[in-house]
Amino acid sequence: MKLTTTKRLERLHDRYLNSDLSRRTFLTLTAAAAVAGLDMPWMRQALAAVEEVRFDGWGGTVQDAIDKYAFQPYTAKTKIRVVQGTFGGEDEIITKIKTAKPGDFQIVHSSGDYYLKYVNAGMNSEINEANIPNMANVLQPMIEPFRKLTPKLSAVPYDYGTTGIAYNTKVISPEEAKEKGAGLLLDKKYAGKIGGADGMVTRVWYAALATGQDPNNIKDMDTIWAKVLETRDLAKKFWSSGAELMDLLPKEEIVVTDAWSGRVAALQDQGHPIGYLDPAGSYAWMEDMLVLKGSPMAECEELINFMLDPVTAIAVAEGQGYPPSLDPTKVKLTEKIESCRPSTRQA
Repeated sequence: MKLTTTKRLERLHDRYLNSDLSRRTFLTLTAAAAVAGLDMPWMRQALAAVEEVRFDGWGGTVQDAIDKYAFQPYTAKTKIRVVQGTFGGEDEIITKIKTAKPGDFQIVHSSGDYYLKYVNAGMNSEINEANIPNMANVLQPMIEPFRKLTPKLSAVPYDYGTTGIAYNTKVISPEEAKEKGAGLLLDKKYAGKIGGADGMVTRVWYAALATGQDPNNIKDMDTIWAKVLETRDLAKKFWSSGAELMDLLPKEEIVVTDAWSGRVAALQDQGHPIGYLDPAGSYAWMEDMLVLKGSPMAECEELINFMLDPVTAIAVAEGQGYPPSLDPTKVKLTEKIESCRPSTRQA
């Protein structure tokens, strides 16, 4: 009988590791087994209180704001530490997760267009939305794309922005930027002083705009590749992180680049002569808090719910320069958040 029960416990443990069982149910059944006198190598660790949650994000001003206005108050309230890591590009963190054990990485500040990559790789979990009541305040149009891919969500939208064009106003006037639009990234006059994100999605997107094509409905890919190569020949540097972008622009190593709106907002707030333009058709995106398979679900859900609390989310948004995912018809946002919306960050 004990052998049969031991096998059942092993199956229970396997189901939990495969995210087929909630942490709460798993701990309840494990505790019952312990009371009954059963002992497995993993049971003591499982029953130990969770003391920390792992978070990996983009670093720089964005993560600084999350740490100051969300993680530190959360730890003060719950005594659960948030252990943090950073990455430059999301492919980097996905590679690390693939070679790690389930649970080594837990919450990722992920770009929405990467969600399917996690799902296809079997890294996604299943969030219990009842444990995140503040999701009721999140814009439904931001949630629906995730729900179409996985009816049971593994991620919650948190912020959004655009990838527009940043330029040094001492060198390029607002009038010139507006006139040339996406063509500014291909202007030979600025050869050796042009930058850009190193992701191919951005490179193809802006090549499409420069050739007058719809990035979502490209008809002539040969012309697109020609423009991508032309940009490569003119560029000084393709940056791989927001921190690198914020280093290149103030040092004037580059005078024009496609850029993330919140990072440009931070540079403007610091007094740097940086203009910003969202040309027609510029690239818009949203980010989410993604919970990975094998994570302590109850604690991760509690942390995300805390981060979505309007007071917390608004403070983070003001600090990082990206609007929150909160629905403004349900939550009153501040003037500072309104001013950091991508549509108003014009030169």
